[in-house]
Formats: sequence, C-alpha cells, structure tokens
Amino acid sequence: MENPALPSTEAFVDLTLLNGGSMVGSKHLLHAGDSPADFRLYNWAFLIQHPSSNRRVLWDVGMTSKEDDYPPVITKKFIGPHHVAGPVESLAEQIKRRREIDAEEIDTVVMSHAHFDHCRPVKREFKNAKVLFGPGTAEHCSPGHLEDPTSMWDGRIFDPRQGTENWDTLTGPWVKFGAFDEAMDFFGDQSFWIMKSPGHMPGNLSACVRLNGGEWSHSELLDGTKEPATLSLPDGTTFSLHADLPTAKETISRIQTMERDLKVHISLAHDADWMLEEKDEVLLQLLDEPFKSDMRRALPHHLPF
Repeated sequence: MENPALPSTEAFVDLTLLNGGSMVGSKHLLHAGDSPADFRLYNWAFLIQHPSSNRRVLWDVGMTSKEDDYPPVITKKFIGPHHVAGPVESLAEQIKRRREIDAEEIDTVVMSHAHFDHCRPVKREFKNAKVLFGPGTAEHCSPGHLEDPTSMWDGRIFDPRQGTENWDTLTGPWVKFGAFDEAMDFFGDQSFWIMKSPGHMPGNLSACVRLNGGEWSHSELLDGTKEPATLSLPDGTTFSLHADLPTAKETISRIQTMERDLKVHISLAHDADWMLEEKDEVLLQLLDEPFKSDMRRALPHHLPF
C-alpha cells in the first residue's frame, strides 16, 4: 500500500449521533477467545448535514421493536430471542427534537450494509428519502422474502417485482481516499467520503467526514483490536459474522492505517465503551444532554434506552 494521504479541504459537515436501538448479543460471536457471555449490543445511526447545500443524509437506521419492519425469518430468529429493542425515541423524533428537522426533510439514507440491525424499509418514516446501498448488495440480497419466504433479506427493498422502497446503488466515481482504494466524494467538496469496505458482507461501506473543527471522523463496524471470531459447527463447517474473513481483515488493516497514520478518529457502529467512560470528546460533542442522561441510566445495567 502506498503512503496514504487525506485531501486538503475547508469543507465540513455537521454530524449528530442518534440512538439506533439495541439487542442482546454473545461476545464469542464477535471476537476470538471471548466468553459466550451475553451483553446488550447497541447500535448507532448518524445524521449528516451539509451546510452549503442544505442536504440531510442519514447513515443507517438501526433497529425497531416492530415485527413488521422485518422479514418473518428475521422476526423469528432475532426479534424475540435476542430481545431487539428500538430506541424509546424514534430516529425521526430524535432528529426533530435535536435539530428541528422534520422526517420529510431527510433526502437520503445511506445503508452501510443490509443486515437487519442497520437496514430496514424507511418509506413510512422518511417518505422523501432515497436509500443508497454499496455495489454488490442487490445481487447478494435478491430475491427477498416476498418472492422467497425463506429469505432473510427484505423483499420490500430487494424484490424487483414487489418492492416498494425507493432505492439505488451507489455508482461512484470511485477514487483513492486515504488507505482506501475505492471511495466516493459524496457531496463533491471532500467533506463526506463513502468507502467500499468489503469482507463483512457484499456491498459493505464505511464513511469518513470532516467536522467543523477540522477533525476527520471515520464510522465503521470493526476496529481490529481483537481477532474476529470463527466458530466450528457440529456439521464440520465453520461460522463467522463476516462473509469473507480474509477480506474483512484487510479492511480492518486499512481502518487501522487511517487511525494510526492519518489521525482519523474512529467511531464504531456498536461500541458503547466510550459512552461509559465519557472520555471521547469528539464523539461526546455529538450528543445532547437528554441522550447523555439516558445512556448514564441504561448502559451500566445493559438496558435499552
């Protein structure tokens, strides 16, 4: 990998961290060597506001407690058994209270990937938003559950004949950005970059934004501080949360380069440790006082909020 660099720009976006709900997960499914202890796995979404164009973009939509927000396979396997809980305050309510932006003003939702804890139909909540996925997502997730009832992928999105959602695939242009070979300058002013981040599943994306203070902040699923888990199954096969584990490790390496060499601040999709410790000033500035109050009440006891 050649020496990476970040572009020089004065452009920035305003970023708001949103509560995207939670579920009960098992540590040994995430990291090799961890115990099988259960814990509450939190999820985050981000509101990205572009001051010069007045664009309002959501990054991921997290989870809800409504069974009809998911295909039946997901409802049966996850919603009840894993105690999936949407946030007490919906994403639309959070955005309205904190930024005085109505749900109808959200113009785009970018899904980091199509797993149910990040992605679901949004037409009811954000009726004017167009949903965008990374290349390869549609091919991997079709057919959805309306055409194939055994599918874990939502047919309202991925079934061509019966789908109801307004969505498309990001087409680039894809250029080098930092440690990533394929990235898209979303607003055209180098303030918000979307990177192809393969390995977790086809179409997986991460993002990097420049904040008003000049900091670069990178949002991802993984940080690479522990080895991803691989479990042996009774039938002799193995299981990993990552569709392509070697490629996922390569993506992790690129993220580490962004943090180590380019001083990009990394924020992880499911990490709550920084909230418990309250030492990460970059991320804490993305929260308001009600959010902090709720997290102080809930996180030490592994409760939804």
